[in-house]
Amino acid sequence: MYIRNIMTTNVVTIPSSTSVAEARRIMEAHGFGRLPVVDKGKLVGMVTRRRLDQVSPSKATSLTMWELSYLLSKTTVKEIMVRDVLTITPDTTVEESVALAQSHKVGALVVVEGGKVVGISTTTDLFYKMVNPLLGIGEPGNRIEIIGGGEGKALEDIISLINKLGLRIVTLHVITPPGATKKKLVVHLDSEDIMPLIADLKSQGYEVNVRKR
Repeated sequence: MYIRNIMTTNVVTIPSSTSVAEARRIMEAHGFGRLPVVDKGKLVGMVTRRRLDQVSPSKATSLTMWELSYLLSKTTVKEIMVRDVLTITPDTTVEESVALAQSHKVGALVVVEGGKVVGISTTTDLFYKMVNPLLGIGEPGNRIEIIGGGEGKALEDIISLINKLGLRIVTLHVITPPGATKKKLVVHLDSEDIMPLIADLKSQGYEVNVRKR
């Protein structure tokens, strides 16, 4: 899957001349945690809620409300924005994007194509648009884990058994827990009646657990 399939489009951007007060207002109005900063169509930085909080005066300040408002209206995002913004293209794979974000410990990547900002990909995008479908979160049915079911021949036999019972697979993935010697097969089935399958698997020597969805 590529970033173009899960990125947020119609990105709200601001110029570097935007005041800190206005940037905060825009973030709160839209529920954003960050805003790309674009001057003359070119990405020049990123301002985050955290950066805004860092430059905002403490509640213990002796400044009056008028002085606070004046200060925040005169300070621009150009003075506080992050200039070294990580960017990717729409054709970057999700795997590459996750690795890049994790290695730099950032929560968002700006998607640029032809020099223009065309999207943004955040950790929220990855969870809702990638992880949720991959794990079948929100889908009906039941999820089971089969210890040792992730090995080659075992995997083939289990899938054959599922098909024989006429069950539909929603999602299927193999995991190897830390320290484990056997791979687990986790299968999400679109059925409320999975006891016949579990009984057959146990009769073949597999350890089977029903996982919470």
